[in-house]
Amino acid sequence: MFRRAVLLAIVLALMGFSPPAQAASLQEVTGFGSNPGNLRMFRYAPDGLPAGRPVVVALHGCTQNATGYASGTGWMKLADQWRVAVVFPQQSSANNANSCFNWFEPADTRRGSGEALSVKQMVDRTKADLGSSSAYVTGLSAGGAMSAVMLAAYPDVFAGGGIVAGLPYGCATTTVTAFSCMNPGTDLTPAQWGDKVRAAADHTGAHPLVSIWHGTADTTVAPRNATELVEQWTNVAGTDQTPDVTDTVAGQRHRVYGGKVEYYEISGMGHGQPVDPGTGTTQCGAAGAYLLDVNICAAYYMGRFWGIADDSSGPGTPTYSDTAVGTATDHYVAGRVDVTEYNALGARYGYTAPITLYLCGANWTDKPDCAPI
Repeated sequence: MFRRAVLLAIVLALMGFSPPAQAASLQEVTGFGSNPGNLRMFRYAPDGLPAGRPVVVALHGCTQNATGYASGTGWMKLADQWRVAVVFPQQSSANNANSCFNWFEPADTRRGSGEALSVKQMVDRTKADLGSSSAYVTGLSAGGAMSAVMLAAYPDVFAGGGIVAGLPYGCATTTVTAFSCMNPGTDLTPAQWGDKVRAAADHTGAHPLVSIWHGTADTTVAPRNATELVEQWTNVAGTDQTPDVTDTVAGQRHRVYGGKVEYYEISGMGHGQPVDPGTGTTQCGAAGAYLLDVNICAAYYMGRFWGIADDSSGPGTPTYSDTAVGTATDHYVAGRVDVTEYNALGARYGYTAPITLYLCGANWTDKPDCAPI
C-alpha cells in the first residue's frame, strides 16, 4: 500500500498535478523580539501577498482575544480584498485580569518599553517576513486607547490609525484615573492634549492620519472622549477643530479635519466596533459581543481614509470617499490643495469656476479615478 501511494504521487507529479495550496489562515508567530510586554502575536497574510503591501495592526478590546477580533471585525476579509497583512496582538490574563491592553500603565505606553514595544516588534517582524513597507494600527476600547499609544510613541512607524470607542493618549497613568477618563472623561485644551503626544517621541516628520469612531450611546467609554481625541490629533496635525467636510456616510455623521483627522459619530450605538455583515465590497464583520451591526463597516472606511484600500475589483465602485465643490481659491483656503495644485486647477479650469474635487484617501483630486491633480 505504501509503495502504491508513493508511486501514485510520483505519477501525479510527472503529469503536472500537485495538491491544492493550503488557504491562508490566522497563524501564531513566535520569537518576534524581546517581547517585554509578554504579548502573543497572531498574523493573517493572504496567499501570494506581494512584497511592499501594508501591514495593519488590529488590537482587541477587553475580554476579547485575537481570534475573535480577527473574525468579528472583518479585517481578514479586507486583507484578502486589499492584499494587506494584518497582525492581531493578544493580551494575557497574567498582564491584565480582563485581557485589556494596559493603555494607562506608563511602563507599557512609553516608546521602547512594555506592551508598546512588543507591538512595534510585531510590525518589525512582519516587515522582515513579508516586506511590508508601511504600517497602520487600530483597535477597540482598550485596544483603541492602545492604538493612540502606538500613534504617539511610534509616529515614525505608523502612517495612520483608527481609534474605536477609545481614549486620548496620556489621559491616565493609574487604574483609578483610567476609570475616570473612561467615564465621565477628562477635559483638556487641544494644546494640552497635543503636548502629551509631542512629548511621547522626538518626531519632526508627518504625523499619522487618525480615524476616530464612537457611539453616541456608549456608557462604558463616554462619547466625550471622541471630542477630546479630535482635539488631540487635530492639534498634533496642526489644523483647527472646525471640520472642512461635514457629511453622512452610510447614514452616519462624518467630519474631516484638514484631511488629517476624521470622526464618525455613530447614532444610538453603544460600546463596540461598527460592523456591517455581508459580502459586498464595503461590508465586513460579524455581529457579536462588542461587535455591533450598525450597517457601516468601520474597518473598511478606515482603510479608505488611510489610502490602503484597493477596490478596483468592485464593479462600478468609486475609489473616492467624498466630494467637495468650490473654486480653486475655495479649495486652497479649505486646505484641500497646496499652492502647486491650486495653480494647476486655476490653469485648467479658471480661478472662478466651480470645480468638483474627490477625496481619495487623505488627498483631494479633480479626477474621480483618483489620479492626482
